[in-house]
Amino acid sequence: MKGFYNKLLLIDLNNRVSDVINISDEVLKSNLGGKGLGTHLLLKYNKKGIDPFDEENHLIFTMGPLSDSRIFGSSRYAVFTKSPLTELYGESYSGGSAVIGMSRTGYDAIILRGKSDKPIWLNITDNDISFLDAKDIWGKNTFDTEEIISTRVKKKSNILVIGPAGENLVKFAVIKNDKWRVAGRTGMGAVLGSKKIKAIAFSGTKKRDFYDPKGMNAYAKNTYNKLKNHNTSIAYKNFGTPMSVEILNKKGAFPTRYWQKGVYDKWLNIDALSMHENLKVKPNACSICFLACGKISEVKTGRHKGLKLEGPEYETIYSFGGLCEIDKIEEIAYLNNICDSLGIDTITGGNLAGLAIEAYKKGKNKRNIDYGDVDGIAKFLNDITYRKNDGDIFAEGIKNVGKVLDMEDFTIHVKGLEPAGYDPRVLKGMGLAYAVNERGACHLRSTFYKAELSGVIEPDKTIGKAEIFIDYEDRATLFDSLILCRFYRDFYLWDELSEIIGLSTGLTLNKNELKIIASNIKTNTRLFNLREGMDYKADSLPKRFYTEEIENGAIIKEQELNLMVQDYYKIRGWNSKGIPVI
Repeated sequence: MKGFYNKLLLIDLNNRVSDVINISDEVLKSNLGGKGLGTHLLLKYNKKGIDPFDEENHLIFTMGPLSDSRIFGSSRYAVFTKSPLTELYGESYSGGSAVIGMSRTGYDAIILRGKSDKPIWLNITDNDISFLDAKDIWGKNTFDTEEIISTRVKKKSNILVIGPAGENLVKFAVIKNDKWRVAGRTGMGAVLGSKKIKAIAFSGTKKRDFYDPKGMNAYAKNTYNKLKNHNTSIAYKNFGTPMSVEILNKKGAFPTRYWQKGVYDKWLNIDALSMHENLKVKPNACSICFLACGKISEVKTGRHKGLKLEGPEYETIYSFGGLCEIDKIEEIAYLNNICDSLGIDTITGGNLAGLAIEAYKKGKNKRNIDYGDVDGIAKFLNDITYRKNDGDIFAEGIKNVGKVLDMEDFTIHVKGLEPAGYDPRVLKGMGLAYAVNERGACHLRSTFYKAELSGVIEPDKTIGKAEIFIDYEDRATLFDSLILCRFYRDFYLWDELSEIIGLSTGLTLNKNELKIIASNIKTNTRLFNLREGMDYKADSLPKRFYTEEIENGAIIKEQELNLMVQDYYKIRGWNSKGIPVI
């Protein structure tokens, strides 16, 4: 099929062999690539009830029919597995340039099965797979690992790595690429570490056979000329995601002091303007992008002078700046860099640090740590990574912390995944997003905060919200299957997606047909979670959101959420207990 190789590479780590398996046109037409294909393969290859660290828990990398094309926003890969953090559907995505080498190996998906008996790294090309010793780099941080691997490959390659957190099976460990790019949530790095894989290098010369490559190039050129000076493009290039610090604080929905407040009184010290004042900042783009939302930053003065990183992004600023009340952008950058180096997800890291502070204050834990305690938090992150002291408890994830420290009613998570920086007591549609998403309290599978913040629908409204939400979620699902960057959501609407798919694959699909594909993909993710033992009771929010008001009096009632969830089920074609009617 055009836009695809119709090939899956299955790597058996136990026996160090591989097999190339055909992917039918039928599977690709009904799932596209990325999320659709990854979910299909997860259901097909994973056994029901498998432990996430069992050798038969497959780690699945997928690309899409736009990978290595000129379509802007297509510089992304996806990875799927049964999550060690939630023990449910696991997915994550990363940008940068990694997908170029991955795609040029000539496969639409690459599956890792089994476990190596010792640390290795993989070199995957378009004609060979090498299993190479990694004993000397096991234990090294992500930056050093990527640099070392880059010197060991014979040709220019794109490299994925894990840090010490992944090696030590920290359940929210990440996979890194391009030094600062991250497949961040649900513990993909931990599964890679359980398989004793320190790094994977990709290279090749294969190119996808697109249906209309000239048309794709013309479409990309027109997109650039039309949108390079768009207000949205300029905003992302100038300020990136940190511009949301001001927006969410003014809305009263910036999670602060471990979800006890919605405004941080020192937010001006950590917003986008402060970042430009205190750091040397320049835009940085993925390989096929004109938004350049990434920011290469260097600390100008103080104890971290000279520290260079990409970021901090909004979610990192919220998690350490808001939840932990750190009031200097330089210190947030410092903690960001620690997480990047060790291979820790920053959203989970900041949430756990905030919870650890509250645990000490409530006499539930002996670690003496307080709000604004940068060095204490830095030590906490290191202890988690190396499973020292109570770090071993926190390395198992927030559900485990709640049980061990008797704080289950105080912890903030859905299905074991902590929310992003949008308080659902104000943005009630985000409450629905957190509750029903297959990987837990995720903001990116719909980005519905955009609809609520921009006035498409009032944040406090709940009646009729599920219908609008599903339209956003369906389009986001297609973004994840093609695979496209979320920040092109204002540019690639339904008609644009139809055109792009047609140019790439030759498929002629209208909005209704695209929504059917998206709905089927969502149903498949639901079926995976139901198979793993989840039920409708998991589609809820933490009790504190129902009972604790923030400063502006905002709260979300349990009944309000339940009504939205039931509307969601009905529109999706699921019964009242969230079971798809097939």
